[in-house]
Amino acid sequence: MTADSRPEPPHFGDERETLRAFLDYQRATLAMKCEGLTDEELRQRSMAPSTLTLLGLVRHMAEVERAWFRRVFEDNDAPMVWAPVIDFQAAYDVSEATGAEAFAAWEAEVETSRRIEREADSLDLAGHQPRWGEEVSLRMVLVHVLLEYGRHNGHADFLREGVDGVVGA
Repeated sequence: MTADSRPEPPHFGDERETLRAFLDYQRATLAMKCEGLTDEELRQRSMAPSTLTLLGLVRHMAEVERAWFRRVFEDNDAPMVWAPVIDFQAAYDVSEATGAEAFAAWEAEVETSRRIEREADSLDLAGHQPRWGEEVSLRMVLVHVLLEYGRHNGHADFLREGVDGVVGA
């Protein structure tokens, strides 16, 4: 990993600015954990029988971004990125995946998510979560996705250390 170039969240800011900044910080953390690795290294599993890999995490987070922004606020029927049906586990099958493909999909979903958030008049914007059959607010979605990144970036810490011994932020 190179120098830490993640965007620094504000020490003071309104709710929206703070949520946006911390989510971008977590997104940058995932990218940083994968930085400089080959496709083979990105596919390296944590330990048998787990299929958890850094590449799988990137693919999974593309699905998370789509499921929680695009599907909730724009198109409840948008297909999954890596599977024809709702199957979040499909993202972890990286046998044929490449880093370029995974990062392109993830970055596209992140940009769609950012656009949806920027265009919303308020964090109280309501969307329909099709898996739950319930309405949810943009605020709830931002917090949920932020927590999802935090959890998976913890996995990414261990995975990166297993690949090449690199630890830390």
